[in-house]
Amino acid sequence: MIPWVLYRNRHTNATRTYLAQDANPESVRNLPHFDMQCVDCHNRPTHAFELPERAVNRALASGALWSTLPYIKKKSVELLKSEYAGSEEAAQKIRNAIVDFYREKYPEVYAQRSSDVTRAADSVVSIYNRNVFPDLKVTWGTYPNNLGHTDFPGCFRCHDEAHAASDRKTITQDCIVCHNALAVDEAAPEVLNTLGLAKP
Repeated sequence: MIPWVLYRNRHTNATRTYLAQDANPESVRNLPHFDMQCVDCHNRPTHAFELPERAVNRALASGALWSTLPYIKKKSVELLKSEYAGSEEAAQKIRNAIVDFYREKYPEVYAQRSSDVTRAADSVVSIYNRNVFPDLKVTWGTYPNNLGHTDFPGCFRCHDEAHAASDRKTITQDCIVCHNALAVDEAAPEVLNTLGLAKP
C-alpha cells in the first residue's frame, strides 16, 4: 500500500499532497521519501514473471500447448500451482502427472497423440522453470508486475480515488493523465498505418 503521494508541478513548482484514506498524517511525515521512477510501474523490464493462468494462456496462444488436448489448461494450471521441493522434483512430477492424466482419463487421446502429450508436459515444465525458483524462494506472485492493473493493483496503488488532498481532491483514475490513447473506438485506426501494422 502506498500511504501518500506528493505531486509537484514542474512548471509552477506548486505541490499537492495526497493521503490514503487510512493513512495517519503525523506518521506519514516520518516515512522515507522516494522520487517516482519509470520502474515503479514498469517494474519488469527484463525477466517478466507471469502468473500460472496467464503463462498457460500464452503457451496456448503460441502453440506451445495444444488446446485440442482435453483439459490441458486446467491440468497445467493445477500442476503449476502445486508446491514442489525443488525444480527437479517439479519437472518429474509435472511430466508424470500430465502423462498419467491422459493415459488414464483419455486413453484414446494418449494412444493417438502420446508425442503431443509429452511435448505439452515439457512446455508446462518450461513455464514452471521460467517463473519459479524454489531455492531462491521465488514463486508465483513474488515479484508483481505493476504495469497496468490486470493481475496486481498496479496503477491503482495510487490512482484509486482514495488518496485525497486537504481540499478533498483525489488522484484521478483517468487514464489519459499518464497515457496518450492513440486509438480507442476506431475499427481501423490510422496509427496502425504509422506503425506498419495495418493489414494489406
